[in-house]
Amino acid sequence: QVQLVESGGGLVQAGGSLRLSCAASGSIFSINAMGWYRQAPGKQRELVAAITSGGSTNIADSVKGRFTISRDNAKNTVYLQMNNLKPEDTAVYYCNAGIIRRYYEFRPTEYWGQGTQVTVSS
Repeated sequence: QVQLVESGGGLVQAGGSLRLSCAASGSIFSINAMGWYRQAPGKQRELVAAITSGGSTNIADSVKGRFTISRDNAKNTVYLQMNNLKPEDTAVYYCNAGIIRRYYEFRPTEYWGQGTQVTVSS
């Protein structure tokens, strides 16, 4: 079994900062890309940021310059540093990872965390 456990969400005023963490645990051989998605009420889930195992990143235009994604491969953990938060950043944030559980698997399996609420007040 593989689990992604998120932490770090909460309530913050506009202009504030939060740092989200997501740790993968369980039967893991390797982890490919890891990322963060978010879903606001009444909207579709959207990609916020992603990072490959080699450290290449992809950041959504809406958060570029404010959010930074990083990972610690030794800890199977991905982070999302969110600065200068805006009310429109309010959403449930989900961690995502492509995980290879056994050395003989050709393709990673996609896993999701349970989500963590981020609320930004104006």
